[in-house]
Amino acid sequence: MKNAERLANLALAGLTLAPLVVKVDPNLNVILTACLTVYVGCYRSVKPTPPSETMSNEHAMRFPFVGSAMLLSLFLLFKFLSKDLVNAVLTCYFFVLGIIALSATILPAIKRSLPKHWNEDLIIWHFPYFRSLEIEFTRSQVVAAIPGTFFCAWYASQKHWLANNILGLAFCIQGIEMLSLGSFKTGAILLAGLFVYDIFWVFFTPVMVSVAKSFDAPIKLLFPTADSARPFSMLGLGDIVIPGIFVALALRFDVSRGKGSQYFKSAFLGYTVGLVLTIVVMNWFQAAQPALLYIVPAVIGFLAAHCIWNGEVKPLLEFDESKTAKGNDDKSSKKVE
Repeated sequence: MKNAERLANLALAGLTLAPLVVKVDPNLNVILTACLTVYVGCYRSVKPTPPSETMSNEHAMRFPFVGSAMLLSLFLLFKFLSKDLVNAVLTCYFFVLGIIALSATILPAIKRSLPKHWNEDLIIWHFPYFRSLEIEFTRSQVVAAIPGTFFCAWYASQKHWLANNILGLAFCIQGIEMLSLGSFKTGAILLAGLFVYDIFWVFFTPVMVSVAKSFDAPIKLLFPTADSARPFSMLGLGDIVIPGIFVALALRFDVSRGKGSQYFKSAFLGYTVGLVLTIVVMNWFQAAQPALLYIVPAVIGFLAAHCIWNGEVKPLLEFDESKTAKGNDDKSSKKVE
């Protein structure tokens, strides 16, 4: 882990805990927390081998429709069923999901202090009565799951904003680290679709805001304010993860060419500018804003302007991680032969 990555991790941890002891401006907290999370997730996404599974153009086109169906379903559930019942079911779901995400997030740190065979030797566990179903895990993953389980139990019992944020950050980091768009074309399709999705559900319907306020689960980050009428500012995890996987793709593109992090810097700067603009407009009009309305044009615009300036539009559009992965597999198979 490089010094910059280590500092980003420490800064994110400190910023998350800071509101417990000092007053932190919620607007500044939103911007710094989101940017640090994207930065940490992007560098964790850089692996020795490219991802073997990536999102296709068809999946990217369908994503906003699937997201809309899920959002509307949640809205109807909260409208016609007891809010407490829906949130109780969702708490059970996020309890399990939280253990997985939190243990995966802290696993790299835990691995360093455990024996090598604990990290490498796989244990295969078969489900009772369903022997065809199996789970593979290592001893180090079991060790990482222990604090994750206790933490999720605390979240489920207390629903403290700090527990919510830590789980939310774990989901964001894992999402940016594990998800791959494959190519910038697919990324542009996804961001363009969600750009329209965010505008429609925030500006033209009460659905998005209603679900965000009713949904008592770590799908949003909460930032304490001094206003008793509005005790928390909120930022949806999608406003971090969706642009974050695009910014991470820019970083892996730079790494694949061995030219430092030039396009990552422009994409990351675009994300920061878009987020700042969201906060400014939100405070100006004193109304909820679809963050992707400002973030998507900024991220794509900054990256596009940079590659046009460098005259490298073609290599950027031709970059495809799935083909890179296949190429590496072919090379390794030839060596074995």
